[in-house]
Amino acid sequence: MGGSFPGVKVANRGIGGDTTRGVLIRLHEDVLALHPVGVVLLIGTNDIEEQAEPETIVGNLKLILAELKKSDPRMPIVLCEVFPSSASMKRPAEKIHRVNELYAEAVKGDPAVTVLDTWSLFADANADAPASLFRDLLHPNPAGYAKWAAALRPVLATLGFLETEPDAFTPEPGFVSLFNGHDLTGWGFRPTPAADIEGAKRWQASDPHAAAWPIVTKAICFDGQTASNDGRFLAKARRLIVATPTEGRRIQQLSTTREFPKDFILRLEFRATPNADSGIFIREPQLQCRDYLVAGPYNKLTKYRPQDWNEIEITVQGGTARCTCNGELLEEAFPVPATGPIGLEGDRGQMEYRRIRIKEMP
Repeated sequence: MGGSFPGVKVANRGIGGDTTRGVLIRLHEDVLALHPVGVVLLIGTNDIEEQAEPETIVGNLKLILAELKKSDPRMPIVLCEVFPSSASMKRPAEKIHRVNELYAEAVKGDPAVTVLDTWSLFADANADAPASLFRDLLHPNPAGYAKWAAALRPVLATLGFLETEPDAFTPEPGFVSLFNGHDLTGWGFRPTPAADIEGAKRWQASDPHAAAWPIVTKAICFDGQTASNDGRFLAKARRLIVATPTEGRRIQQLSTTREFPKDFILRLEFRATPNADSGIFIREPQLQCRDYLVAGPYNKLTKYRPQDWNEIEITVQGGTARCTCNGELLEEAFPVPATGPIGLEGDRGQMEYRRIRIKEMP
């Protein structure tokens, strides 16, 4: 794994067969003694094999996190969900799922911990580890490790460990950048529509697992600022980042302060963490922008590149938009209103956008 992140000094402190209790015992000598500036943590599968209860496993996780924070309260921690395995390996899917649920609850609201959905990254149709990526339904093969490294890369980039050099890109003739790459000038929060407020209330009243949905009562402009007032939307290294929400899910929308009544061509690139859910608002309606092969709805794409950069092109003519991803059709005639802003949504996971540019027609 270390070779997957050039320029980053990586110390692999994993031990075969280790458990959360084992990590806790050796944490100071094997990890904290190295004075890490960040920690990626994947632990729990062997506890399950040893018949430990999920509550015991998450209890040990909390102790591990407490020790890490005691060492450095500002140190970022990337918590990977327990990988799928198999009941034949004494690691049934339902128990892994319960551990991952408890992990998410344990770190909810903690800004130092980023949860990475490495379960959805690997789980097959039976919620088990695929033999093509796990040689023994437990340990990843080289292709599995490469897939894990690709999932980590966007998060490590946002934390400032990778890809710190700005993206060198010049828009095509006739196109104008909507994002300057340095800050959120030209972007802001718009007041939450009444229909969304009512919808959020109904959802949250009926579903204890409903997403957080902050209500905006007054327009907020982020000109000259490198982050939104809540830190969810960030400008870094010419990327507009929709960070992983600390609640697990949080519905928010960042919009241009301008509106676009003319026909136009919008181009941008995006990179999603596993199972990330975002969206692109075209004047008002939302085109789903997600980790498509896992999160859908366009899960039959053949040119989509998971955890890598993909290009969306949206051509608005009259009252419809034609939308493609890497040249593959998403929507042929997506209805749009006569005018409105361009917006980017946050829901779950991390989504990065870059090279956001528009060409308005005469």
